[in-house]
Amino acid sequence: MPDFDPLIALVKRKSEYDKDNTWYAGSSTYLAEIKKEVDEVIEEIPNNRICYLEEELGDVLWDYLNAVFALEKETGVKLDAIVKRACQKYEERISAIEHGIDWDEVKAKQKVALAQEQAAINNDQLGLDDDNS
Repeated sequence: MPDFDPLIALVKRKSEYDKDNTWYAGSSTYLAEIKKEVDEVIEEIPNNRICYLEEELGDVLWDYLNAVFALEKETGVKLDAIVKRACQKYEERISAIEHGIDWDEVKAKQKVALAQEQAAINNDQLGLDDDNS
């Protein structure tokens, strides 16, 4: 697996360039492009042209990373946190199905845990704690 650092460095450089361009509309710029690129991936699959498919998948990855960096500026999300959450989420799901637990069951438990996490964040932001609620 290639190292992602060079790609991340390119995205950061592009991010600096984008902020001063009139066509740039923040993360929505890239989220719209992701949709287009996924359609191009789907169109390319039956053509059996691996280099073209890799190119289109690279475009999806590029636009995804650009969207993440735009969202970092807009919302404060962090790429490291996204990767950490994805690893945790899918480790739980894969481990569950390896142990005979239904995917939907573990997914439902994760949604409850996520809602509880958000509620705790909301309470912290409001200055509430468990003793006052």
